[in-house]
Amino acid sequence: MPPRKPRPAVPPYARIRDDLKRALARGRYPPGARMPSEAELVRRYGVSRMTVTRALRELSDDGLVQRVQGAGTFAAQPHRVASQLWIRDIHEEILARGNAHEARVRVKRAERAAPAVAERLGLAPGGRVFHTLIVHCENGVPLQCEDRYVNPAAAPGYLDADFAQVTPTRYLLDVAPLWEAQYSIAAARPTRAEAALLGIDPQEPCLVVVRRTETQHLPITVARLVHPGSRYLLEGSFKP
Repeated sequence: MPPRKPRPAVPPYARIRDDLKRALARGRYPPGARMPSEAELVRRYGVSRMTVTRALRELSDDGLVQRVQGAGTFAAQPHRVASQLWIRDIHEEILARGNAHEARVRVKRAERAAPAVAERLGLAPGGRVFHTLIVHCENGVPLQCEDRYVNPAAAPGYLDADFAQVTPTRYLLDVAPLWEAQYSIAAARPTRAEAALLGIDPQEPCLVVVRRTETQHLPITVARLVHPGSRYLLEGSFKP
């Protein structure tokens, strides 16, 4: 009888990934539960942080865990259909196409929150809120009108940021760990003010995204992002 061929060694990242996948399947980590930290997994398996990061990234790509910047890794909530909306930085998106990004800051101030804004951000009506209105351009052509309100408790230094150098999205992802996001996407006409800022006809159809984000403890921001339909394409991928 010929000798049996030895089984190929399992890469360390795959062993960690598969161990955690089995633990999730057995219910050791119920939906929303915090998973072991990267540092804990490094100690447990005696591997590099890069190895652990790859294992967790693959679990995240499979929709089994949710990685929250600044907060950790959590067992994913079960859904009938898996779906993801990436919080994309318009600056990085434009640079990835090999083009130049420019941010034209039209409004940057603290003001009293209107009732609808106050409700969405958990503020008292008339309470203090940060407001920015920015037109993002690609190679000098307006691509997005970003009208954003920010909860001062979530990002107290928001108005000190230079939004010609860093986008509000990038700034908030760095200073306020994202826990949850809600969004709506619609085809709609811009307001007259938005049309003027974008340099388009008020009757031109636009892609309008309204997005609200929050930390584990409080709302962060609500933003209305308006893109001329003739200039913008929303792309993504789906994996059931």
